[in-house]
Amino acid sequence: MVRSGGRKSGVAAARRPEVRLPPLVEFEGGGLEPDGDYDGVRFGGSVDLADASGRGARFMDCVLEGCALDRAELVRARFIDSVLTGVRGVGTDLAEASLRDVEVVDARLGGVQLHGAVLERVLVRGGKIDYLNLREARLTDVVFEGCVLAEPDFGGARLTRVEFRDCVLKRADFSAVRMEAVDLRGAAELDIARGVERLAGAVISPVQLMELAPAFAAQIGVRVEA
Repeated sequence: MVRSGGRKSGVAAARRPEVRLPPLVEFEGGGLEPDGDYDGVRFGGSVDLADASGRGARFMDCVLEGCALDRAELVRARFIDSVLTGVRGVGTDLAEASLRDVEVVDARLGGVQLHGAVLERVLVRGGKIDYLNLREARLTDVVFEGCVLAEPDFGGARLTRVEFRDCVLKRADFSAVRMEAVDLRGAAELDIARGVERLAGAVISPVQLMELAPAFAAQIGVRVEA
């Protein structure tokens, strides 16, 4: 159920990724390859991955730093023990991708497709992501920290030990979501467009409860008049 307040220790904390990168080699290819295997590679800011096709590719112990990812096709790609920092782009397709022990730092992305994806021990810190599609995704031990999520779609997703810290959620869609140990108390802004009735399994603050009271009342058909 939705609990207001409570001790911090009463919420199972998300386990953060512990990325330890080996010495890296610079990426020298002209683009990605479908089902490609990239191990210990650094993709620097001069690497343009716009419109690249890396469907099913595996990235292990990699760094993507300042790369353009516009319309990059990374369906069913796997990112393991990797860091994506300062990446940017619109329409990046990561549908059904797998991210495990990954840090996403200061990303500037729009229309990212992560529907059906699996995220495990992922930290999203800083930056802004517009229209993030996480429908039917599974998030376990995921932390959103100091970032802005504009109109994120969590419809039908499963969230387990997910934390929102100092981040802004604008017009979030939680339709048909399933939550367990989701901590929303640290969100700087919590704006829920749909799915307020699906907050069972989440923890909110007393202030957030007051802000969401009209939505809760509307959900159960209560009219509030002075």
